[in-house]
Amino acid sequence: MPVRFFTRGSAERCRDQDGFILIAALWMLAALAALVVVVSQQLGSSARLLRLEDEAIEADALVSAAIELSAYRLLLSKEEERPRQGGFRLALAGNEIVVSFVNEAARIDLNTASKDMLENLFVTLGVERDAAKDHAERVVAWRSKPSDAAKAQAEEARYAAAGLKRVPRLAPFAHVGELALVLGIPASLVDRVLPLVTIFNGSPGIDPTIAAPEVVAALPGMTPLILKDFLNARASLSQDADTLARTLGPAAKDAAKGRSKAYRLRVVVGPAGELRHAATAVIVPGEGEEPYRLLARQDEGPQPRGALQARRMP
Repeated sequence: MPVRFFTRGSAERCRDQDGFILIAALWMLAALAALVVVVSQQLGSSARLLRLEDEAIEADALVSAAIELSAYRLLLSKEEERPRQGGFRLALAGNEIVVSFVNEAARIDLNTASKDMLENLFVTLGVERDAAKDHAERVVAWRSKPSDAAKAQAEEARYAAAGLKRVPRLAPFAHVGELALVLGIPASLVDRVLPLVTIFNGSPGIDPTIAAPEVVAALPGMTPLILKDFLNARASLSQDADTLARTLGPAAKDAAKGRSKAYRLRVVVGPAGELRHAATAVIVPGEGEEPYRLLARQDEGPQPRGALQARRMP
């Protein structure tokens, strides 16, 4: 067998080649590792997305079930005997469902409330009386169809003079959010008004036994002294018309008009201690042939349990 001899230079070239191969192999391993990491992250993200999607579907079904159950519970009583507010909770498929409800007469209806009540609401929220009066006039003008074309053109001209391209609806509010489009009402004021108003009350008055203090204060004829005495005593007061008339005095007139078939629901669902889903819905129980009619629903998505507990019902 012939013997092969390597010179020093050839040996170094072999070592260089081996080193190059080793480095290339290491780069390939690094690239494969990076690819594995990317694929793993993508699979993890996909799994999380699928889990969140499954949770959202389950939460939607639970919220729908809670709405239907609320309607059936309200239907157990005759319309005139239904509770004005209340709530319940139950466990279903490993989830907790918490429902609170209140009659929509707890809110001022933007489409049916008097101009005086709207003006008082703005004043209660800190607006000067003159500005509050103008805001109320603009709200009434937005929701009303003028008796002639000249009045409609005059109202539209106000918006044009303010440099606005939009025009007033001249018809009932289709959503409380339209209040932000009414001429002259600041956005900061709209944010404070929205939790106190609705378009589903359907009556010109409110129910003072369940309404927020700001809403009760907006009743025409209300005084600070009457308001204070009423709020201090309403938890123990009888809810009949005669008692309210004696307690509210001149403000009882619009309170007596506060009747609504609609209820606002606040629904929170999800496993205890984990992310929970919340939704708000407005329903009319026993509407037509159906057990209830859904007027509005707004889903808020997953939120920490603490954040939901900190919020009061809108």
